Formats: sequence, structure tokens, C-alpha cells
Amino acid sequence: MAAIHKHEAVRIENTSKKEHIVDESHLDQNIHLNDAIQAEIDKDEKRVRKIIRKVDFRMVPILGLLYMWALIDRVNLPNIQIAGMGTELETTKGNRYTLVTMIFFVTYILFDYPSNIALRKFGAAKWLGFIGTAWGCLTIAMGFVQSWKTLLVCRVIFGALEAGMAPGCIYLLGAWYTRYEVQKRFAAWACIGVFGSGISSALVYGITTIGRVGGLNAWRWIFIIEGIVSAAVGIVAGIVLIDFPDRATRPGILFRKGFLTPEEAAIVLARIERDRADAVPEPFTRRNVLRALSDWKMWQFPFLLFCNNLTVYSFSYFLPIILHGSMGYSTKMTYFLTIPPYVCASIWMFAIGCLNDRLKVRGPTIIMQSLVITLAGQTKRALATAMLLMGGGCGGIAASFAFQSKDAPDYIPGMITAITSQVVTVILVSLNWFFFLHQNKKAEKGEVVLEETPGFRYTI
Repeated sequence: MAAIHKHEAVRIENTSKKEHIVDESHLDQNIHLNDAIQAEIDKDEKRVRKIIRKVDFRMVPILGLLYMWALIDRVNLPNIQIAGMGTELETTKGNRYTLVTMIFFVTYILFDYPSNIALRKFGAAKWLGFIGTAWGCLTIAMGFVQSWKTLLVCRVIFGALEAGMAPGCIYLLGAWYTRYEVQKRFAAWACIGVFGSGISSALVYGITTIGRVGGLNAWRWIFIIEGIVSAAVGIVAGIVLIDFPDRATRPGILFRKGFLTPEEAAIVLARIERDRADAVPEPFTRRNVLRALSDWKMWQFPFLLFCNNLTVYSFSYFLPIILHGSMGYSTKMTYFLTIPPYVCASIWMFAIGCLNDRLKVRGPTIIMQSLVITLAGQTKRALATAMLLMGGGCGGIAASFAFQSKDAPDYIPGMITAITSQVVTVILVSLNWFFFLHQNKKAEKGEVVLEETPGFRYTI
């Protein structure tokens, strides 16, 4: 049995090394997995759980830390604004602050999908480690800018670097777990990020108490200290992060052995193949991309995230400013009032993720809390992940204009925009739920083959 495992893992890895010349007509032969491996998975569940826990501890925490510091660097902008940046760089004038927040999402959108291609080409550890370190260094540099225009340029580059982080993490997590395991891992990853970004307000307050040090005002030290930590996390990620499962037997940057043995890699790949038949990725060809783009779901899901992020980013970018400027809270109280919503959101997020995996549903909880994806094929998943984040980035752009100082103190247009986005989300997810349920019933009767994958069923 070990010989079968080793043969299968090595054959699949050799296939991935040559994926740019693999013809689609031969993919089924290349990824066919021995029935003996599938039988052993069913027989030895304890060993399977041990492998999955090994993956959990090696991957989820470091991806969560990357996400956390990305969010901190991103959403602390309003805290830095009221800590003195607005006065010193004059970003309080006109729509300068809105422009600084919005411009980030332009390059964030443009570089989403190219970054996922780079992730697959260079490997998760190298790529995510590089961009994490690079945006950390850029954050440090923002602590030394002398004009709002220079800050604007930094935010343009910042968006391009950070474009690869969230879609890369989602793509990598989705490649390792089956559909009914991945939701709680997504939730844990996001929970670390959201929780950390929530308590970052306390970090900001602590830094602002030091006052002017080394000739630099406190708001500059927020950028510098956060950037140093972000760069350090990026370096650690480059060392300890694991790659895709079909490359799991390769040595790491500082590790002489692969993360998994050939036998363990074969088990992971076999589970993914049985779940959705895409253990080994098809090549990123124009034909595969165009075929993926022809699926209507690829376009609706980004719109759903657009609606979601319009509300999320409105909250992140403008809550401190509304609390401080329109509601009259002190700077100290503003920082602390922004913490509870993030802490509660992180707890709720993880609980819902676990519930979704246990019940094997998505739609009802999304409707209740107003990201749905059940997509087979790694090209489609990589493209869909990038498109989702592009849609989310467009939501960030819209959010930058939703709450404007001229609408203070009630901000009625912004509130209407946020509520409308959630109503649209409920309607679309409800329609999706009924459509996917109907398609699953047709597949059970043998009338259709979903996602060109026999046995595949949509997660509703």
C-alpha cells in the first residue's frame, strides 16, 4: 500500500511540474487515483484526521496572522487620520481622505487574478511571504511621507501588493480541504484577521500615548511599528507556510524534507479528488479561463461580495471618524468603542463557519447574516476567488463614497446604501438557494451532470 501511495504522489507531482504542457484530454488519466487508496481512507480515519490536524496547525495560524496584519494596515487608516495624519498631511480637506481610501482598491482589483497565477507558479510560501514582507516595508515607508500625494502613491502600490493576500489564502485553503471541512477553516482564518484588526484600535491608542519620539509624531509611529510587525510575519510565512497538496512532498526554504510524506500526500489528494475531482490543477489556459467566465455564477458571486463589502468597508473606514467627528467622542473613547464590534464579529464568524460545515449548508446562514461558492476545477476556483475579491474591492470603492462629511451627522445616504446592499444580498442568495436545490434534485435523477463532474452536488 505504501508503494501505491508513493507512486501516486510522485506521479501527480510530476504532472504538476509539467502542467503548462498537459493537454486537457489527458487530465482524467493523470489524476485518476487508485481505488486502494480510497479504501484505506475509509478504513483508517484516525490517520486521516492526524494528517488534517497537521495541515491545520501548519497553515491556518500563519495565514490568519498574514490576514490580520493586512487588515490592521488597511483599516487603521481612519484611526491614524484622527491621531494626527489628517492635520499634518491635510487629508481632512475636500475629498482627500476619500481618495486615499479609494485608490487602494483600484490596484487591489487589477492585481487579484494575476497574483493567484503567481501564487501557483512560485509557490504559496515564496509568494505570500514576499508580498507580506513587501507591504510591511511599504507601511514603514508611509510613516515618513511628507505630503498626502506621496501617501496616495504608497496606497496605490499597497493595493497591488495586498491584492494577492486574501485570494491567495482562500485559494490555498480551498485546495487542501474538502467542501464540508473548509468553511470552518475559512472562518478560523478570517476570525484571526477580524479579531486582530479589532484590537488594533487599542494598539493605536497605546502608540499615540508615547507622543513625539525621535522627531516623529505618534501617527507616524503607528505606521512604522505596524509595518515592522507585518514584515516580520511575512518573513515567517515565507519559511513555515506550506504549498499546494500536489507539491507537499517538496522540501521547503529551510526544510530538507517535504511537509508530507508521499503516502500522506496521496491520501490528501485522494480525498480532494473524491470530493470534487480537482486534486491536480488544470493549466491556466485561455480556453479554461474563458470557459470559467462563461458561468453566470462567476459573475454573481463577486456582486454578492460587492454588496457585503460596501457595508463592511463603510464600517471600517468611517466608524472612527463618525464617532469622533460627528458624535463627539474623545479620541481615546473612539478607539475603544471600535473594538467590541470586531470581537463579536470574529466569534460569530467562527461559530457560523462550524455550523455550516456540520449542517452542510451555506445559503440560510448567509441570508440570516447577509460568500457563497461551490465551484469545481482549480482554474475556476482561482479565477472565482480573484473575482470575488475584485467584487469586494469594488465594494470598498463604493464604500469610500457612501459616507461623506457633508451628510453628517445622520449620514442618511450612506445608511440607505448599506441597507439596500443587504436587501439585494438576501434576494440573490434566496434565488441561488432554490436554484441550486433544484439542480441537485435533477442531478440525483441523472438528468444533469453538475460542474462537468459526476457525483458533484452544490452546497446550498
